[in-house]
Amino acid sequence: MSTSFENLVTSGTFSLDGGTWDVDNNIWIIGDEHEVIIIDPAHDADAVANAVGERAVSAILLTHGHDDHISQALEVQKRLGGRIHLNPEDQMLWDAVHEGTVPDVHISDGDVFTVGDATLVAIHTPGHSPGSTCFYSESLTGPDGTTQPVLFSGDTLFSGGPGATGRSYSSFETIIESIRTRLFQQLPAETLVNTGHGPSTTIGTESPQLQDWIDRGE
Repeated sequence: MSTSFENLVTSGTFSLDGGTWDVDNNIWIIGDEHEVIIIDPAHDADAVANAVGERAVSAILLTHGHDDHISQALEVQKRLGGRIHLNPEDQMLWDAVHEGTVPDVHISDGDVFTVGDATLVAIHTPGHSPGSTCFYSESLTGPDGTTQPVLFSGDTLFSGGPGATGRSYSSFETIIESIRTRLFQQLPAETLVNTGHGPSTTIGTESPQLQDWIDRGE
């Protein structure tokens, strides 16, 4: 069986800078019938555990430290195992949610994670937050049976634009540079982009819009 990815959507809130918003989050589960990696276990540990089932969890990867993406990381780890990975530049965001603890492993640009017959490569893409990190695989099979390169973009790149940069620790200029140089210039156009919220897209769909995003400044 080839390594595939699954999508689980959970609902909850995101809080930062004194505001709170309702959000739906994409949780991504990558692996085979024996072992999986979980990306951003958001809001609902029960739902994550049910989706994983009896499979072993080799790693919990966090694309960034905002509370909607990390709030259930420790609970999911307690139930399912797997070491928690986060870029250390987002430690202050982790501290705001899980004071007195630290993730198990610091993610560095270029780190490689293996599950089944697939590998995921960490791509540091600061801007939405200082430690924002995407994960890229040259070949994964989706729920529809299509096999293609896949990027798990967290809140760096969405269908229709970059992630939000109007809050603490974020920078519009930085996220644009990350998207331009680390994603659009390096990844194949056919790469499927599985986002932190909302629908998936492709690198080829989004890259022609870059100048429009720069012009509108958001």
